[in-house]
Amino acid sequence: MSKTLKAIAAKYNSVSLILRILCGLIIGSILGLATPGLTVIGILGDLFVGALKAVAPVLVFVLVTSALAQGVNKLDSRFSTVLWLYILSTLLASVVAVAGSFIFPQTLKLGESAQADVIPTGIGEVLTNLLTNMVDNPLGSIVEGSYMGILFWAAVFGIALKKMAGENTKKLLVDIADAVSLSVRWIINLAPFGIMGLVFTNVSTNGLSIFTDYGKLLILLVGCMLAVALIVDPLIAWIAIRRNPYPLVFRCLRESGVTAFFTRSSAANIPVNMELCKKLGLDPDMYSVSIPLGATINMDGAAVTIAVMTLAAANTMGIAVDIPSALILSFLATLGACGASGVAGGSLLLIPMACSLFGISQDIAMQVVGVGFIIGVVQDSVETALNSSGDVMFAAIAEYRQWLKEGKELPTFLGGKQEVDV
Repeated sequence: MSKTLKAIAAKYNSVSLILRILCGLIIGSILGLATPGLTVIGILGDLFVGALKAVAPVLVFVLVTSALAQGVNKLDSRFSTVLWLYILSTLLASVVAVAGSFIFPQTLKLGESAQADVIPTGIGEVLTNLLTNMVDNPLGSIVEGSYMGILFWAAVFGIALKKMAGENTKKLLVDIADAVSLSVRWIINLAPFGIMGLVFTNVSTNGLSIFTDYGKLLILLVGCMLAVALIVDPLIAWIAIRRNPYPLVFRCLRESGVTAFFTRSSAANIPVNMELCKKLGLDPDMYSVSIPLGATINMDGAAVTIAVMTLAAANTMGIAVDIPSALILSFLATLGACGASGVAGGSLLLIPMACSLFGISQDIAMQVVGVGFIIGVVQDSVETALNSSGDVMFAAIAEYRQWLKEGKELPTFLGGKQEVDV
C-alpha cells in the first residue's frame, strides 16, 4: 500500500502545478454545474484558503525576523524602488478607472443596504487605523493576519535579535524559517484540490447569472483591471529595466494571479508569491519584506474598484463630476486602496469614504457596497489576481533593476543569460 501511495504521489508531483490547477478548475466547474448539491467538494476550497491564511502570518513573521537577525543588510535602494513602484502603479490604476468611467459612464440599480461592522469615513481614519495596527499586540497581529503589525514587530524583534542573540539562536531562527517555508510548499502543492473546491462553490452557488445582472459594470471593472495588468504595469516595468516585461508579466499572472483569483485574498496568496520569488532568483532578504508589504499597499485592483463604483454612484445620483474632482478622487482612491485589507471584499468597505467626496450619503453609499458584494464573485477575484501578481512583478523589477546597475545578467526569459527555475 505504501509503495502504491508513493507511486501516486510521485506521478502527481511529476505533473506541472499549473496543469494540475487547470485540471482542478475544469473538474470543479463541471461538478458545480452537474452536482451543485455535493457541498463536500466545497470544503476542499475552505480548507485550502484556511491553511494559507493560517500559515501566511507565521511565515512572514519568521522570515522577516530571521532575515534581520542575521545582520544581512541588503534592502538598499531596491526597497525604496519597489515601494515607489507599488504606489505609482496604484495611482495610475485609479487614473485608468476614472478615465474608463468618463468614457463608459455607469449607473446602478440600488437595492438593499449592505451592512458592515467598521466603515471608514475619511482618509484620516484609514491612516489612523494603519498606524494603530502597526503597534497592535504582536501575537494578536499574527492571529488576526494584520500585516502592518506583523511587519512592524518582526522588524523590531529582528533588529533586537541582531544585536543581542548568539549564533546558535540565529541558526535556530533560520531553521524555523526553513521549516515554515517547507510547510508552505506542502500546502501549495495541494492547490489543485483547493482550486477545485473553490470553483465548485462559486459555480454551484452563483451559476452564470452574475454576468447578466450587472454585465456592463463588470465589463468596465474587469476592462480597467486588464488595462492596468497588460498595459500600465508592463509600461512601468519597461521604463524601469528597458527590457520586454511581458514574459515576467505573464509568468506572474499564471503562477500568482491564478491562485489569487480563486482565493480572493492577497494575504492568503503571500506564500504562493514567496515561492514564485524564489523561483525567479530573487533575494529572500528582499522579498520576505516586499511581498507582505505589497499585500498591504500594492492595491491596483482596489483603486479601480473604489473609483469606478464611486463614479457610478455619482452618475446614479445625477451628480456632475468635473476633471479636478475626478483627479482628487484618483488620489483618494489610491490612499484608500493602500489601507484596504488584504481579504475578500476589503476594498468595498472603502467606497463610502470615497463617496463622501461628492456628498453622497452613507445610506446610499452602503447600497453601492451591496452591489459590490453581489458582483464580488467576479470583481474581487480579478482585483485580487491583479494585486497579488503585481506584488511579485514589481518586487522582481526592483531587484532586476539593481542587477542591471551592478552589471549582472538578467534571467534568460528577460533576454539575459542567468538561469532561474522555469
